[in-house]
Amino acid sequence: MIDKVEFGRISVNGKEYSHDIVIYPSGKVERRKKWISKEKHGTSHKLDPEELKEYLKEDFEVLVVGTGIYGMLSLLPESKKLIEGKEVIEKPTPEAAKVFNELKGKKRILGIFHITC
Repeated sequence: MIDKVEFGRISVNGKEYSHDIVIYPSGKVERRKKWISKEKHGTSHKLDPEELKEYLKEDFEVLVVGTGIYGMLSLLPESKKLIEGKEVIEKPTPEAAKVFNELKGKKRILGIFHITC
């Protein structure tokens, strides 16, 4: 459960993170490996397929992408092709967190959350 989202911070199950995170369907939380996208595109605001592959460890039905407080992160078309057949929801992080919480327990969700711009 995502408890709180503010610029530069996200709280999950009472634990606060000050970096982008990935939440797996099992509930495991890890740091987003945004340097993979940054090395290729010069910015971590483009979610590259090579980075996305790092998170495809568990089966999921829905990918929820928190695009940042101001919506700067985008899932590249090549990344969307990688998960064809899965539902993809991209929203600014505060809205994505609400959707994530609403779907939790109803569907297997993979969440990727950018917590700054």
